[in-house]
Amino acid sequence: MGFVVTVAGVSVRRPPAGAEKDCISVKQMTRRGRMKRFRRHGQESHRDKLKQELYQFNKTVEHGFPHQPSALGYSPSLQLLAIGTRSGAIKLYGAPGVEFMGLHEENAAVTRVFFLPNQVELVTLLDDNNLHMWTLQAHQGLSELLEIGRFTLTGPPGAPPSVTRITAVLAHSSGELLLLGTEGGHVFVVEVPGFRELEDKNISLEAVQTPEGRRNLESVEDLQENPLNPRQVLVGYGRGLMVLWDLDVNVPVLLLRQLESVWWMPDGEHILSSHSDGSYCRWMVNGEDTQNEPEKEVPYGNFPCKAITKIIQLPTTRGPPFLIFSGGMPRASYGDRHCISVISGKTHVALDFTSRIIDFFVIGEGERQKGNPSALVVLVEEELVVVDLQTEGWPIIQTPYLVPLHSSAITCSHHVSGIPLKLWERLQTAGKLQKTHYSSKPWPLIGGKNLSPDPPQRDLLLTGHEDGTVRFWDASGVCLYPMYKLSTASVFQTDADLNDNMNQGLEGEWPPFRKVGCFDPYSDDPRLGIQKIHLCKYSGYLAVAGTAGQILVLELNDESLEQSVEGTLVDLLQGQEGFRWKGHARLEEREESVNFPPGFQPFALIQCQPPAVVTALTLHSEWKLVAFGTSHGFGLFDYQQKNTVLVRCTLNPSDQLAMEGPLSRVKSIKKSLRQSFRRIRRSRVSMRKQHTNNAAKVEGAEALQEMELAPVQRKIEARSSDDSFTGLVRALYFADSFLSDSTHNTPSLWAGTNGGSIFAYTLRLPPTERRAEEPVTAHPAKEIQLMHRAPVVGLLILDGRGAPLPEPLEVAHDLARSPDMQGSHHLLVVSEEQFKVFTLPKVSSKMKLKLTAVEGSRVRRVSVAWFASSRTEEYGENGLVVLTNLGDLHVLSLPHIKMQVHYPCIRREDISGIASCVFTKHGQGFYLISPSEFERFSLSARWVVAPKCLVEAPHQASTSSGKHHKSRAQPDGVAVGRVMEHALLNDEREYFIGCLTQ
Repeated sequence: MGFVVTVAGVSVRRPPAGAEKDCISVKQMTRRGRMKRFRRHGQESHRDKLKQELYQFNKTVEHGFPHQPSALGYSPSLQLLAIGTRSGAIKLYGAPGVEFMGLHEENAAVTRVFFLPNQVELVTLLDDNNLHMWTLQAHQGLSELLEIGRFTLTGPPGAPPSVTRITAVLAHSSGELLLLGTEGGHVFVVEVPGFRELEDKNISLEAVQTPEGRRNLESVEDLQENPLNPRQVLVGYGRGLMVLWDLDVNVPVLLLRQLESVWWMPDGEHILSSHSDGSYCRWMVNGEDTQNEPEKEVPYGNFPCKAITKIIQLPTTRGPPFLIFSGGMPRASYGDRHCISVISGKTHVALDFTSRIIDFFVIGEGERQKGNPSALVVLVEEELVVVDLQTEGWPIIQTPYLVPLHSSAITCSHHVSGIPLKLWERLQTAGKLQKTHYSSKPWPLIGGKNLSPDPPQRDLLLTGHEDGTVRFWDASGVCLYPMYKLSTASVFQTDADLNDNMNQGLEGEWPPFRKVGCFDPYSDDPRLGIQKIHLCKYSGYLAVAGTAGQILVLELNDESLEQSVEGTLVDLLQGQEGFRWKGHARLEEREESVNFPPGFQPFALIQCQPPAVVTALTLHSEWKLVAFGTSHGFGLFDYQQKNTVLVRCTLNPSDQLAMEGPLSRVKSIKKSLRQSFRRIRRSRVSMRKQHTNNAAKVEGAEALQEMELAPVQRKIEARSSDDSFTGLVRALYFADSFLSDSTHNTPSLWAGTNGGSIFAYTLRLPPTERRAEEPVTAHPAKEIQLMHRAPVVGLLILDGRGAPLPEPLEVAHDLARSPDMQGSHHLLVVSEEQFKVFTLPKVSSKMKLKLTAVEGSRVRRVSVAWFASSRTEEYGENGLVVLTNLGDLHVLSLPHIKMQVHYPCIRREDISGIASCVFTKHGQGFYLISPSEFERFSLSARWVVAPKCLVEAPHQASTSSGKHHKSRAQPDGVAVGRVMEHALLNDEREYFIGCLTQ
């Protein structure tokens, strides 16, 4: 039974406990029924149709290097590379732009990847001992990577697991058989694609007769096929026995050392075997049952050496053969090195990598790649390295994809759309001067056809790194290609340059080491880390800010320049007493001149005091001003006259944590715990009061509605000024708008803090002819304090048409319409809790949207994007793109701040992914799914950058192979290619799956 309350003379029956949800549903249905009666169906359906033409969410492509690779495969006939990872992902790469991604349903590591010869199928082996078959199936003119079968090897009843534990796989050249070597020493023969075991062709232990019995065989370590006679298969056992199997005849060859790998040379007459003591042997296949052990060869002397884990030898028509092997280093001196040795005649190089070697293979010349070796492809744990074997000195070939984004840890990113051609060409020229040590040979992997259209514009993705570098990437298409690298370390006095040549090989050194690869995660000074980047694409000015409060302003120069950079110290505390900085010291600039190569060259340096992390940065190239903010305040700097215009301290007296710095080891744990418990206590008290008030009285229909929504909504509570870092500056914004009155627009600077405070300053700029002599001045104009004190995430001013103000110099280059100065302007304040629009110049509230009222989500990233219609080029809309702490994406209309669409994008547990997200001006975005990978997504129905490629079956495929190709065609939807999404949560291995869209 419910009870009746009387409110203002109206009897309202309150439902009993537990029936509220049902009443809500009935009430909503009734309300919806009434609304349908008055709804204008034409307008509503037209807007829904328009949304479909404007918005569409897709996760399109993953840029960078796969996280935790575990297996490598290569198809000479398809000229495709395959990489498997520990999370069960499989990725295929060919010519630039040809990429495929798939994911096993099992969360198991991929241990082996094999392409079936002359076919479009490949087989993967997982560490759970399951085999999976994949195919590249054509659908509507494009290829898709689909899983078409799986197989688990089963042994006789009661057999131990080692009998069927797969340790070696051989894809037979016929394309119809798989030979599976196991831990128990058996070799099982399986027919593909049906995964049918051929028991009569299995090689069992009983069939292998050895002088000392079967106890010496152990596991099957390797399987090799005779290059000239496919009926002969070499089986290498862990105890050193190698058996040449030819139907009913076997030729055992007895060894005395543990076998690591075998290699059947292309002439079919010689076999190389490598061993755990760092030696290898050369055997001749002479048809005898047994053969005396040949003399062993130890490449690096008679000292104890590590195992040679893989060895190959390839002949050449131009000189001595290539002998290539991994491992074999002297154990005591260089046992910790990750090396691959390449020997050809008198030339001997030990390629020294900075991470563990996964696997390698060699690409040959010609269509069938049976000619001279042309390139060595090495997959290591953190990068892919390709060595040119035909150019003197064996230089490295620049990779067009799979570049290790994390060669130094990524600390921030910045995207710039629509780069002018002149700036693009100047960056390309500067970047080419940095790549003279690379080979001039083209990229050797050319499999598949890239059918993606040419990018409609030139886009740059800039990444800041822990070592003080900024890397410029061509983000226009599917491949994220490195264009140019800027280093800021040379401006400061650090030890960064002392270790550059420490590990390089010296003349006469043995082994002859040569450092290869660009992965170097160690930073000599963490203060160099880049935290904020701002590039003006029209003027060529760049501002970068770092961990120790340093801000550099740079200009693009086509010539090298030797100069010293004089720093300007800016005291953000403004002489306030009682504060003592406990963090790191500031970086000292070099007093002597530094030679800066062509590219971006610094000409102004600002040093914040205290040297805290720069949390906000913006640059106005037309006014020659740069604004910066830290946890202590913000400043304005005139980089033309090189003087400080404005300094404002925002530090709260209770912000003691802001004085410790990110690198300090003395953070106040007690205060953090005290504040956490204080928040919990406040929230409990608030909930208790709310429950008591709701139980005591019901104030009309509004109170009833608020009470019913209590389980899914919460009120926005005012935050205490005692919360730490309330003075931290989160947003800086330049605008030419109305602050003093509604008739005169003036340049202005806006700043928003973590405590919900907004400061506005009017700027007085001298006339252009006197800009170099007269100073720029700033005057306080407005100050706003949000009632709920939520951190200000973004600031934006809308012109008289409700459009965002254009970027500096955008109108001057005829790339944007002049802002409307006739109508009234509005200020949009985006806090973590809500969106609020104020009128200017009175700063009176006009409208607001509480996005955070549902499920406690908070705004983390916000940006303005232009959404063009996919149906016509004549229509488009500005939208506000928002990312929340729950990983959801929202698009809001401008200027009315109405919700348009929302999509789940990033897992809420993936804090690093959410923090790394960056939006583009056309509704796309990037975020880190691992330390080395960016996931690219699109919210626009028109701007979608995704792989579109086709891989055809090789022409040299046999008729039988073609027959099986036809039989392997599966209906659409039998399996779905999936994209791996990694969550970077310390060392956790939690992954989600997103569907791959065309």
